[in-house]
Amino acid sequence: LEFPAWDCLPYDRVSPRGELVNRRIDTLARLAVGKNPEKAGRVVLTTVSALLQRVPPRKGFADSALTLEVGKRLDPDELDQFLLTNGYFRSDTVMEPGEYAKRGGIVDVFPAGAEAPLRLDFFGDELDGLRAFEATTQRTTETQKTAVLRPVSEVLLDEASISRFRSGYRVLFAKAGDDDPLYGAVSAGHRHIGMEHWLPLFHEKVDTLLDYLPGAHVVLDYQAEEARDARLELIAEYYLTRRGFVDTKPKGGLAQVGSVYHPVPPEAMFLDAPEWDGLLGGHAVHQLSPFSAPESTNVADAGGRGGHDFADVRVRPDANVFDAFSDHVQACQADGRRVVVTAFSQGSRDRLVSMLNDHGLQNLVSVDTWNDAMGLNAKLVAVCVIGLEHGFTAFGPDGGMAGVTEPDILGERMTRPSKAKARPENFIAEASALSAGDLVVHVEHGIGRFDGLETIEVGGAPHDCLKLVYGGGDKLFLPVE
Repeated sequence: LEFPAWDCLPYDRVSPRGELVNRRIDTLARLAVGKNPEKAGRVVLTTVSALLQRVPPRKGFADSALTLEVGKRLDPDELDQFLLTNGYFRSDTVMEPGEYAKRGGIVDVFPAGAEAPLRLDFFGDELDGLRAFEATTQRTTETQKTAVLRPVSEVLLDEASISRFRSGYRVLFAKAGDDDPLYGAVSAGHRHIGMEHWLPLFHEKVDTLLDYLPGAHVVLDYQAEEARDARLELIAEYYLTRRGFVDTKPKGGLAQVGSVYHPVPPEAMFLDAPEWDGLLGGHAVHQLSPFSAPESTNVADAGGRGGHDFADVRVRPDANVFDAFSDHVQACQADGRRVVVTAFSQGSRDRLVSMLNDHGLQNLVSVDTWNDAMGLNAKLVAVCVIGLEHGFTAFGPDGGMAGVTEPDILGERMTRPSKAKARPENFIAEASALSAGDLVVHVEHGIGRFDGLETIEVGGAPHDCLKLVYGGGDKLFLPVE
């Protein structure tokens, strides 16, 4: 299970990316319900930054789930309330996790942690059908009998959490007026961008990731403490900066609307160094190190070493890297080690196999996964698709293995990952990458020049719009939503 850190700075004005929050919540929800005793143990992969930050309480995730079952009664209004309370956004078409759409008796919803959105077909207040479908084609992929909806935000907006926020905000900051858009939005039951940075105020108590993992073994990188100290220094710096803005009176005594930012104290949102040490003190802690050390009761050699990258051969005009690789394979197999070659894509794997065959290397077998590679005869050389930058050597009772990567042999990747294309419905997420003067193509109006973001008032409400300028001076104001 992966538990990534937020992809925004401490005390930021923006919210963490929705896809990332969904992964966090899916992990927390799975941990909150406990482990199935019939299955093997679990591994949670996280970062120092994620471990330092407090999270919603475990009990909240254990209780905040809605089970859907075909044939059972479910009031559509109650479903609406659950979705809004737990962070789902209403849209015309469901494309991303955390979105839902309604069309008469049909509700489309993309649950947290799900691989595909669900289509709920109601007959009155009875759930008559439940189908997973492909978001791009809208075609059904499978029918289901049951499904579970979980929150898609770490901040819930039910009556109790709103009341807690209002009380805690007034206690901490002694004031909350009309010039505070966060306080106003939450009080009205509306979500506000960046509200996650006030997470502790929405919950009676907050936990840490390790509170979800009682008795777990903790394995740290050898630079974990340095990473912790650097992160805590960054947190303190951003907090003091925000506090400085609050304590500085604006000229003329007037504050700019939207500029109010009262940061919660760091100890409410993050662990400090003593808490970190105390938290780890309740667990068995192990540390990975790339350095050699004498084996003892506290130190064990896992047998991993850096692999041969053939850099010395590639710079010599009188040497052939493929001959050197062939000699390396023969030496490894003579020592009883299995050889696995990795490439970044199926295309680069196939081209690499062709190049190695052209240089006389035999017994190469193309496979798709690491498990496939491990299932081959040790005398064969597996070439599989795994994104490794550097190779390694692992020693073991069965002779061990040698991993050689595509960059080890060629010095660079044969292919570069293509840049992900922005979907139109996610365009606002990409708008920050545009600069005034950039040319854009509107699906209906064609080529125009992006002239920046501008707020215009329509029907008595402000709308942020992209201002596009066309030939002859025509202007198109495109609402970001």
